[in-house]
Amino acid sequence: MPIDNLGHEHEFEPQYGLPERLPRDEYLVWQGSPDVNTLAVTAFHIRKLTLYFLALVAVCVWLPLQRGADIMTALDAVKWVLPLAALTLATIWALAFMTARTTVYTITNKRVVLRVGIVLTVTFNLPLKQIASADIRDLGDRFGDITLALKGSDRIAWIHLWPSVRAWRIRKTEPTLRAIPDANAVAAKLRDAWTHTTGLPANAAVETVDKQRGVTNLQVNLT
Repeated sequence: MPIDNLGHEHEFEPQYGLPERLPRDEYLVWQGSPDVNTLAVTAFHIRKLTLYFLALVAVCVWLPLQRGADIMTALDAVKWVLPLAALTLATIWALAFMTARTTVYTITNKRVVLRVGIVLTVTFNLPLKQIASADIRDLGDRFGDITLALKGSDRIAWIHLWPSVRAWRIRKTEPTLRAIPDANAVAAKLRDAWTHTTGLPANAAVETVDKQRGVTNLQVNLT
């Protein structure tokens, strides 16, 4: 069963988050959207941008003070930085908010559906039988990312999925359920649905720690 890519405006959805109503033999297992604050931090890197602008402000103030200027002159040096920082951070947060609001992830007993896109909404149907493995990244506070590695030769353009895609996997993209609440519980539902559909047992989860990033990755091989 190939991966379907269905362009669809969510205002006209016959069923929320789906391009069409589910058939009688298919039922909803889980449905949710990214958490806006977690998405802003992990996908849009708003925290790193905030630190960057704070460092820039500190440098702009420190340099005049080093040359003997008074405090008012030093503060005058950042009058162009603060509006730029506020505008940039507000724009980034607004993008994260709109992305979280328009993105819907759905797991049924037969497929995973990603409805993504702010202006142009696109729906991707990923049959459970096409999913080879799922990688769970713990983001803290019970939020997490669930990345799906796909079988076969079907490819989805990275730009069409972003930010619902694994970073730096350009050639063979891996769709990702980003910043979802109760990620471990959702992963368990996905595993059970996959096992029920394929008739194959899912391998035991193996927990690993990414020392460089300081996050916990939970690898769940479904085959």
